[in-house]
Parts: sequence; structure tokens; C-alpha cells
Amino acid sequence: MNNLLEVFVLSLVPTFEGRYAVVYGIGRGYSLSGTLIVAAFGVLLLSLVLPAVLPYIDRFMFWLEGTPLRKVARLYLYYVERVRKKAHPYLKRWGFWGLLIFVAIPLPGTGVWTGALAAYLLGIKNRRAFPALLLGGLLSMAITLLPSIGLWG
Repeated sequence: MNNLLEVFVLSLVPTFEGRYAVVYGIGRGYSLSGTLIVAAFGVLLLSLVLPAVLPYIDRFMFWLEGTPLRKVARLYLYYVERVRKKAHPYLKRWGFWGLLIFVAIPLPGTGVWTGALAAYLLGIKNRRAFPALLLGGLLSMAITLLPSIGLWG
């Protein structure tokens, strides 16, 4: 069971998320079904929690700007601006589907974390962001799963 805990923890890590947690689990020889369930649970948890928590993280980072930890806040704000520039074309043009596709692309700088931040920054309501984040995260898992089990690539 500790093996699946590794997969779960990795499924919560920014940019790694469920998509690479699946590859890790399969590469380590963990059960396919267990790996998929645990990684999907991580994607579900991120899709639910991140849209609700991001406004508080923003407020905290703005508060940090007035403290000795201002470098942390500036790093976060730099990341926020990069996300805004990267995701804006997808979301502006295609809305829900753009967010889903953006999250599903299994490349660094995309995924549930970045998609949740982009949805927050661009004013997409949580009730619309959640299904796009969840479906995009699961689709990203499927995209990385297929070559991992030798069915594609």
C-alpha cells in the first residue's frame, strides 16, 4: 500500500500530477488498476480544492510582499503572469474546452495546477472550472498511460 501512497503524493505535485504519477507507478511495477485509481483520486482532489483555495493563496502572496519573504511572493507573481500569458489564448477562444485541452496537454507548464490558476485569473467560475480540470487531468493521464503500457508511441 505504501507504493500507491507514492503515486498519490506524486499526483498532487505541480506539473507532475496524475499524468506522470501513472507513468511512475507503471514504471515501478505497481498494479495498473491501483495506480490509475490513486492517480485519478489525486486529480479529483486537485480539481476540487485548487479553485477554492487559489483566492486565499493570492491574498497571502500579496501580504508576503510586505515581509522579508517578498522574493517568494515575487516568484509566485512571476509564475502567475506566465500562466496568464500561456493559457489566455486557449481560454479566450474556446472557454471550457480550451481549459480542458490546456490541462490535458501533458507538457510542463500545463496541467491541473496551472489550469486552475488560469481559470481563477481569467474569472472562470469554479462550477465550470471543476469539470474542465477533472476531465482534462484524466485525459492527460490517458495520454501518458497509452505509451507507458505500449499501446501508442
